[in-house]
Amino acid sequence: MRFFRPLLPARWLFREGHFRIKGKEKCVCLSFDDGPDPAVTPEILKILDKYRVKAIFFCKGSEAEKYPSLVEEIRSRGHLIGNHTYSHLKGIKTSVDDYIKDVERASLSTSDSLLRPPYGKLKIRQYKKLLERYDIFFWDVMPYDFDTSLSPKQVLDIALKKVRNGSIIVLHDRKGTTAPLMLDELLSTLTTNGYKMLLPEIRSGR
Repeated sequence: MRFFRPLLPARWLFREGHFRIKGKEKCVCLSFDDGPDPAVTPEILKILDKYRVKAIFFCKGSEAEKYPSLVEEIRSRGHLIGNHTYSHLKGIKTSVDDYIKDVERASLSTSDSLLRPPYGKLKIRQYKKLLERYDIFFWDVMPYDFDTSLSPKQVLDIALKKVRNGSIIVLHDRKGTTAPLMLDELLSTLTTNGYKMLLPEIRSGR
């Protein structure tokens, strides 16, 4: 079963996390998970440059270690880098100590202040511990660009149907994603419909 938005219990349990961005104007926030990838990430960066859009890239520590120059390229273009753990762990299946250590390992090559838990799933103790240091990001729209059974057009349609003011949209910049095939049209349509693509205000100020 596909869930295009986080379930209400998650929004309540993790209510200090970011699911949407606040703003008086019509806006959304774009984010990308699981990279950087030398084949996919540069394609996405070109499309973002075309529309002068800034995004958050939640990088896996293992991939960031492999491609440090690509991480710096993302930063140099004005995008934010976030931490997506080192090993893409599922928090609910990992001990608190092991999960925290994995996040800390990833922080050396990604971010020590912005975090997106893989799968959006983690234990309350993990969440509370990490909240002491990190702004924790979830999402408001998940169009399943990683699902190979969906065409780029279907992914685009899901994103446009579910988007609303303040949505944090999560796409991916890794092998197998259809994001590069639908991102141009997504940004074009959002812009035409009056949306601005903004970065969120970070509570920690880092």
